Amino acid sequence: MRAGLPREARIRRAGDFAAMRNASGRLGGRCFSVRYRSNGLDHARLGLAISKRVSKRAVERNRIKRLLRESFRKIRHQLPAVDMLVMAREQAASLPGPELLAEIDLLWKKLLSQQSRLTLKPDDAAGTIAR
Repeated sequence: MRAGLPREARIRRAGDFAAMRNASGRLGGRCFSVRYRSNGLDHARLGLAISKRVSKRAVERNRIKRLLRESFRKIRHQLPAVDMLVMAREQAASLPGPELLAEIDLLWKKLLSQQSRLTLKPDDAAGTIAR
């Protein structure tokens, strides 16, 4: 059995990425920005956007992606059923791995604290005012 991130735990379609950029909640830190929205599934999914603006060197961008995927893999069963798009900032390329992991763990904790708000109000919920 592979220990990696399973296919169903990843956001793969361009439409899903576009939906994340348009209508979703936001969390931010020094190195990462996270967009999230309820996905209607029974598990969390992760999407990564690490641009060349973060680093021109592919090896540095891939290191950041590996760290993010591994951190998500460890905590994904505790997260609410949301799609998350994690975008790295330029500062992420210059930091060592343990500092990046501490930063992303802080963002996971922030997302868990938002969990009650996410489960109470799905995206397609009708409001109390009739229009």
